Amino acid sequence: MDWGLLACGRSGHVTYAPAEAELRARLSAPTAAGPAWQCLRCGTFVPGEPNAAGPAAAAPDVRRGKDVRGAFILRIFAIERYVRALVFGVAAFAVWRFEYARASIEQTLDREYPAIRTLMGQLGYDVDRSKLVGLIRHALTLSSTTISLIAALLAGYAVIELIEGTGLWLGKRWGEYFALIATSLGLPYEIYDMSTKITVTRVAFFAVNLALVLYLVITRRLFGVRGGRTAYEARLRSESILQSAAYAVAAERAASERAAAPGGPAPAGQAVAGQAPAGQAAAGQAPGGPAPGGSAPAGSVPGGSGEPAAPGASR
Repeated sequence: MDWGLLACGRSGHVTYAPAEAELRARLSAPTAAGPAWQCLRCGTFVPGEPNAAGPAAAAPDVRRGKDVRGAFILRIFAIERYVRALVFGVAAFAVWRFEYARASIEQTLDREYPAIRTLMGQLGYDVDRSKLVGLIRHALTLSSTTISLIAALLAGYAVIELIEGTGLWLGKRWGEYFALIATSLGLPYEIYDMSTKITVTRVAFFAVNLALVLYLVITRRLFGVRGGRTAYEARLRSESILQSAAYAVAAERAASERAAAPGGPAPAGQAVAGQAPAGQAAAGQAPGGPAPGGSAPAGSVPGGSGEPAAPGASR
């Protein structure tokens, strides 16, 4: 799959006209409909005016190929982080409201609980053994300080997940480091939690977090892995269309300067000092004359014009 074309089909091509004439010539092509400009993401030449123009140094940073795919994967992780932030944010608000409504909740539970227990008992369900009812009764015994602390912890976790999701969605380097560190700190607790009891939810949370950590370390080369940031940026430069054009222009300039410099390579067809041009006799040998030592070149008439003798010609 061409991820560059996929991204351009979704959000449009990215064309740019550099102010440098040599770069403009390389990134544009004449067509019947006017000049076409090369898309910096997918490489397609797009007729019409460029999206922007200016110095090459001011050109937008455009993801290409694997980097487009990587941004798509990171946004999937970002959406999962946003969902977590929403869930824990709602939980924090519910616990905070619980503190102010605890008296009314306790009165309602004492008043309605006997009828609920009788109804559920007729349906074959023992409410007294319900974990939810036990949790509510335990929460009613907590102090105001403990409830406020729980609400603060839930809200703090929601904020962390929100920052992680934003950094991953934007594809920022700081967001990747933040997500890696925050997620890694929770892995030991998740392993301990699964050692006490394995559930589908716990395994799913652990698998997602572990996958995010491994993906960030390996593909984004965090903490110096696989060459670190230097190797990562070098790969991006090697895939950049604008950077490749700049390298080609620089190579052409260097070749021209070497050719024009004294002692540089001679242009084609021009004799080099001390060497006879192709097709001329070497120094000290008369044109058409015998080779050194008095012997005539093979296939030529001695003393003749130096042309080979025609087949069947008399000597």
